[in-house]
Amino acid sequence: MTQKSILGIGNALVDILTLIPDDNILNELQLPKGGMQHVDAETSKKVSEYLKRYGSAMAAGGSTANTISGAAKLGVRTGYIGKVGRDEMGRFFEGEMVKTQVKPMMFTTDTPTGCANAIISKDGERTFATYLGAALELSPDDLKAETLDGWDLFYVEGYLIANRPLLDKALALAKEKGMTVAMDMASFNLVEANRDYLLGMVRDYIDILFANQEEARAFTGMDDPEEALRFMASMCQVAVVKVGSKGSLAQQGSEVVKVGPIPAKVVDTTGAGDLWASGFLSGYVKGESLEKCVRRGAVVASNIIEVLGAKMDEERWQKIQQSLKEL
Repeated sequence: MTQKSILGIGNALVDILTLIPDDNILNELQLPKGGMQHVDAETSKKVSEYLKRYGSAMAAGGSTANTISGAAKLGVRTGYIGKVGRDEMGRFFEGEMVKTQVKPMMFTTDTPTGCANAIISKDGERTFATYLGAALELSPDDLKAETLDGWDLFYVEGYLIANRPLLDKALALAKEKGMTVAMDMASFNLVEANRDYLLGMVRDYIDILFANQEEARAFTGMDDPEEALRFMASMCQVAVVKVGSKGSLAQQGSEVVKVGPIPAKVVDTTGAGDLWASGFLSGYVKGESLEKCVRRGAVVASNIIEVLGAKMDEERWQKIQQSLKEL
């Protein structure tokens, strides 16, 4: 079987990662722990200034970009559509994509490149204050049908709900091209605020749906992750609910897979869901079984939570490759 390729579209953001000593800092910044809040340029600047005292690291980010970069590291042919500013951060973002063997299909604008302040608590939970900047200017007019030519699986992040006209066009084009469409729910507060729209969208366009327990609850209204999984699986081909320290559940038709967590020393959960999707999708496009895809997701996620941020060094990727061979 020929291995399939993955094209992603998302908010191109530069992540600024900061470890905080105390969660009271989140209260001072008026950010709900574990959530993702959109902020304007001024607030983003204030948050960055406030956090400077704790030291921070910079990385090319955005949910889809993390997933696509991870899949590329796992040997999948990948591409990425996004929009950045004509600035240093924009050049940094594109350069990082190229470094990880992702084909960047970038649009540019005079608006500054988007930036996500990823604030990491002592327990590894992360909270985002996100200024979308240039990312939000990616418009339906930028997307042409031919942009999707030659790609098999189309991956979108739930964060694009902030740009519904773009998301609607992207999904319609992918379906016209006969692509498999996968989506990660992204954030429970976004799901709560857009539930009706999401229900219709998933039913009409999504083949593979990823959610964590909070997102699944917000989407289905069901507290039990197994019930939520069944509801989600009734709307698409493959549904996944990640239940944190309890592992992951997946369903395809009548087949249900439960995989426990892989023990790991949690440093930072930033990118855990994104890289879980990298592991799963890299197996999916290779034609692996549902259980093996879920196990692949667990292996990659257990590694990313042991490092700061959503990027890993070569040595760790080699360790991951070895673990995947042993599955």
